[in-house]
Order: sequence, then structure tokens, then C-alpha cells
Amino acid sequence: MADDHAAYVTGADGNRQCETPHLDQLASEGACFASHYCNSPVCTPSRQSLFTGQMPHAAGVTRLATPLATGKPTLARQLKAAGYTTAVFGKMHFNRPGTPGLHGFDVIMTEGEVTKAWNALPAKPVSPDVPVKRLPWRPFQTPAEEWLNAGNLPYPRFDDGMRGSFIVREASRFLRENRDRPFALWVSLMEPHSPFDYPVEDRGHFDPKRLTVPEAGPEDAWQIPLIFRGLTPEQKRGITAAYYSSARFLDRNMGRVLTLLKDLRLDENTLTVYTADHGYCLGHHGRFEKHCGYDPALRVPLIMRWPGRIGVRTVTDLTEHIDLGPTLLELLGAPPFAVQHGQSLRPYLEGRTHPARRDHIVSEYLENEEVFVRTERYKLIFGSGRRERQDGYKTDNPKPGRYVRLFDLRNDPGEFRNVAGSHPDIVSRLEQLALRRFRQTHPDAEKEPAQPATGEALEYYLPPRDQVAPV
Repeated sequence: MADDHAAYVTGADGNRQCETPHLDQLASEGACFASHYCNSPVCTPSRQSLFTGQMPHAAGVTRLATPLATGKPTLARQLKAAGYTTAVFGKMHFNRPGTPGLHGFDVIMTEGEVTKAWNALPAKPVSPDVPVKRLPWRPFQTPAEEWLNAGNLPYPRFDDGMRGSFIVREASRFLRENRDRPFALWVSLMEPHSPFDYPVEDRGHFDPKRLTVPEAGPEDAWQIPLIFRGLTPEQKRGITAAYYSSARFLDRNMGRVLTLLKDLRLDENTLTVYTADHGYCLGHHGRFEKHCGYDPALRVPLIMRWPGRIGVRTVTDLTEHIDLGPTLLELLGAPPFAVQHGQSLRPYLEGRTHPARRDHIVSEYLENEEVFVRTERYKLIFGSGRRERQDGYKTDNPKPGRYVRLFDLRNDPGEFRNVAGSHPDIVSRLEQLALRRFRQTHPDAEKEPAQPATGEALEYYLPPRDQVAPV
């Protein structure tokens, strides 16, 4: 699993400027889901939704700082019950210390434990003549061009001293020690999340001048976060180059894991899955973040390889992150979730038409009281516009009131022109799909008051209701 890795920044997705050869090779050996969407464009809600098989509001995690309740069913618990030794190394956003047994993991080394162990290791000195980024990283405290690495500067360590490389070494030790037993291993790297870390050896690999940044659309100005308003075209290209460099480093580390599986002769009998928590905007609509309902932030890579069990194919049907848990549990012979909001993708993996093929996906960002519905042709963004953002991405109109945006993706794939006014019937249909998802999955659905219209009913479900338990 990666952090903030957008599907469009992979060679397998058709991007000829980025470099992800190991992930591209993995995609060529299994099933690649080309229209796979996260259920929330922010780290913690997306991860815990995938991990529990429930929509974020049902998992109880819709905001970045909320810890997942320790009693929730999880993929690790279900796999442990099926006899797998479970382990995780890297970022999980549990927002609590990683102690053995947490959420079903026998072996656990998450962000805090990783960083402590990694910092204790000696690091090879970097020549003072080599320009590197300034530490510590201070998002929102320093200018955006600094915490977004517009200077395209490497982290002041060499490859073997990087945190991502350390995570891979720890995961590799687990693989060697558990090669003869059933295991379920999460290798969850922190790249290419800002500030887009990559090692000194990779500096200058991507020339920012050769990269293009999307132009903001004519209707974007009011909703571009204030912190991005001052970025110059040169700085935007530098940010993109840094992201591409970090994604290349991520790919190299994922390649090390894949190579070890092969060296240990485990690759033939291991289900290998690659995905990310959500996507990322690299200048799309004037943004360098996720936290929104545009496709670059919602669409994520999903690759599944299992020789002899999964054929080589590209799946273009719409799929959601909540589908991944039911799929893994079914394939691995583990008990299903008692409550699951997704559906198994197994028919696709076997080359069959899915009997319950999705004609839409639903995602949510309740920090900003927004819900998103996407069909093959249309995208709906519905927001209450009544909650002032707490995520650092304020606009010059922090409480604009309700807004409804509809994009015709066939004629406007960049999602620039709001056509809601000329297609009220389509808006109504997509609003009803969002409302149906809430009513089917929300723990407070039975308390929904009688509402005069769909918009008011939707707004009942949009405020965050996370119950933050003591950590």
C-alpha cells in the first residue's frame, strides 16, 4: 500500500512521464482495475474504511485524527481467525501506538515505532555541497512551496538510509522468518505523500521544465484553497517533479518486496495486492492535495496477482475500496465480515461478468460535508457549504452555502463545467443514489427526521459524527 499515490501516476495507466516499472510489471502479470475509487479522499477515513469493509461513516472514522475503535472487525482479525500470521510494517493511520494484537496484528510496526527505530540508526553523511530539503517538515507552518517541495530537493539521506527502505527491510525479515507458514503481510509505505521524499541518489532525475501542470478551469477560482494561490508555474512544475521522484522511489521499494517473494519462491503461491489510500491532485483545479471529489483525488491503483488463480486482464467497470476486503476474505478462505458494504470482485478475477456490476460509486469527505457520486458518464459533487473547513484548505468563501455540481465526463473529462442547471433529472438521480447509500449504511439512519427534499435529507448525513475514544 502507498500513501497518496494517484492511479494516473503509473505507467500501467498510460503515463509516459512517470517511472513505475515494478508496478507496471506487476500489472502485466495480474488483474489491473482501471476504474477503482476510494471511499474518502483523505488518509485515515479511507484506510479504516478499506480495513473494516465499511463506509467511513459506519467505520466511525471520517476525520484525519480519529483512531479506529479497537473493537471493530478488521481484515487482520478475519485473516488471523483463518490461521494466518498477521503483520504490518509502515503507515496505517491507526492514531494510537502499535502494540501487538492491535486490530488483529500479531506483529505490528506502524508510524511511531518505525520512525523511532529508523531514527536510532546511523546515517551516512551527505556532502554539504548537495542541496537537500530543510527539516523538519512543517506543513501549513512554512510557505506551501516549501512543504510541497517546489524546489524538488531530496531528503538528506541515501537510499539505504531512507525510512521507506527501512520499512522494506523489516518486512523482508518477516517474510524470511514466516516463509513456511500462511501469512498476511501489510507493507505500507509513506511515499509519495508530501513532502515527496526521495533519496539523494535520485536528485535531478526529473526535469521540472519537461513536466506540464494542468490549468485551473474557469469555474475553479472560488474554491482553490488560499494556500495554493501564490504558487508560480515554476514552483508547480517543481512540486510535480518531486512527486514523480517520490513515486519512482516508492516503486523501487515495492520492487524489492516483489523480488524477495520471487527469490524465496513465494511468488507463485502468494496473492499480491497493490493499492493506495487515495489519489492526489498535481495542479488539477489549482490544487496540490486530495480532500476533494475530483477524479485525480478519488481514483487509485488496484492490482491483484495470483499466478494460476487470477488471469491477466484490465477491468474497466467501476469498483470501490470497500470491495477489496470482501474479495480478499473470500479468496483466502477467511470468514466474511458480519457487516460489509462492498462486494467481492472475484468474478472479475476469474474473467467473468460481475452479476452485480456497479453502475456508480459513492465517496465522501465529511470534514467538508461533501458526498460524491460517479457514474461512467457523470460526476455529482454535493456539499452543504455550511461547515468551515478544519483541514487547512480554506477558501476565500469558507461557508458558501449548499452547492451542487454536475460534470458530464464524456464531454468534459477534466470536470470543469458545472451542468447541474441544465440536467436537474440527472442531479436528482445521483442525489438519490447518495441518499440510498447513506440510508443503507449509516448507523444513524433510523434517526433521520422527515425531510421535505432530498437535499435536506443528504445534509442530515454529512456532518462528521466520529466518536473519539481515549487512546
